[in-house]
Amino acid sequence: MINQVFLTLPVTDLQRSVAFFTALGFPQNPQFSDETAACIIINETVSVMLGTHAKFREFTPKAVCDTSQAVEVLISLRCESREQVDALVAKALAAGGSTYDTPEDLGFMYSHSFVDPDGHGWGVLHMASPSEA
Repeated sequence: MINQVFLTLPVTDLQRSVAFFTALGFPQNPQFSDETAACIIINETVSVMLGTHAKFREFTPKAVCDTSQAVEVLISLRCESREQVDALVAKALAAGGSTYDTPEDLGFMYSHSFVDPDGHGWGVLHMASPSEA
């Protein structure tokens, strides 16, 4: 059974990316980090491996996506509350990220998003329990 997820993302400046994600409150796992890659812990079951472009190319024969021109992947994180959604997006913006939208309230789901310094899109959402909707 699958009990953990590791996402691997290419980054142009590893230290900048580590600083960005730690500013969001996500710790770095030094056991899986070196000068070419860093493991960022989202929670106990999800981690993000940030790799330099050279390191990333060791895992795939394909070219690294130019995120200024194309979308490589969209990643979504579920938060426990709307306030956590807003707080995480605010931290991302303060740490050098950007956004291309405004919060969306669908009643049963509240969402917003940010783009990290390497152009990877992150959705942040809160889904209401049936009693909240």
